[in-house]
Amino acid sequence: MPWCTRAEIREVSNDAQKIHDDIRHGRLIIHAHADDNGTTVAVGTYRDSGKSVYLHGENHLRQIADTFGSPAQALTSFERFHGDTMRPGPAPLTDSERAAAEARASLGTRDTEPEPPAQAPEMVPAYAADAGDHDAILDQFLAAHGDWEKWRTFTDDTTHAIHESQTLRIERVHETHPRETAWTVAAYETSVSDRMWHLTATGTIPAPVLQTLKHHLADGDGWDTAIGSPSNEKTVTTATKPLTDAGWKHTIDGRWIRWTNPSEDAGIQFDAFAAQQPNSTLATWTIWAGPSIDHPTWTVTASPYTPSSLMADVSETLAHETGTRRPHTAGAARRTSLVASPPAAPAVAAGPATSRSR
Repeated sequence: MPWCTRAEIREVSNDAQKIHDDIRHGRLIIHAHADDNGTTVAVGTYRDSGKSVYLHGENHLRQIADTFGSPAQALTSFERFHGDTMRPGPAPLTDSERAAAEARASLGTRDTEPEPPAQAPEMVPAYAADAGDHDAILDQFLAAHGDWEKWRTFTDDTTHAIHESQTLRIERVHETHPRETAWTVAAYETSVSDRMWHLTATGTIPAPVLQTLKHHLADGDGWDTAIGSPSNEKTVTTATKPLTDAGWKHTIDGRWIRWTNPSEDAGIQFDAFAAQQPNSTLATWTIWAGPSIDHPTWTVTASPYTPSSLMADVSETLAHETGTRRPHTAGAARRTSLVASPPAAPAVAAGPATSRSR
């Protein structure tokens, strides 16, 4: 890649490594592969998101060249272009992949220890689903919506996604502690104005809930509804109607209004006092799931002026949508305990990031 800068080479290689890891760990299932004039191509589907992808290249040059809405659509297109060399399943390991596998096996006994039988994922309510691959969800969102642009910082620990209007921005902080802020969405009246509303989400937010947020932002009305009065009775009723319709418990405790599911392991809290303090750091909305709101597995917080339509979309997902959850093994629990706490996540900047990448 002599035409690429050092940073671009690094990004291409990082993306290729991520694809390799997704295949190796079973997150990306390869349906078929083929030879395209001496280059390996393949088609597969991500388990968590259901997004199908067309892969081109090998080793550090492998990349996602196209995306599809379903495996059937992907396979039909793949067969049309590569039917003469198409073969089922993943391609044989390259020399580099084989050498890496042998090196891993020779470093210790971890890879040689028998793994427990893989358990099939179970269908659960959306609020109890696995987080999935957040970086893949963001990449798929950007690939599907050309009106958003991707920016990376020099340290590569943060990705910014900025709408072409410059009034809606997403910050993704990579490698955060699971319960620290990993996502910040901010809306502005103009490209140079103060922030109108924002929300944050932890790194453990379930994939179905994160996808709901992305879908709402892609609809194009996230910033149109940003300007108005703080949350009032009408907007709160609109935002939580799906929960009320689903029979979630409604309670009032002083300034806090809560909606809790029947099993009391998920809910939404509205802070009436914070809603009237637009410049306060207090959260107007808190969405959570886990043992309790004080000890949640994941949380989403939102400020005053957050569009009620966005909150209604999230409520609909919590009340009626489902997702998958894979049983956690003892080995997975041990690996999770090794994660170190990173620095605190920075806020979304009002101006563009210092380094650009598409």
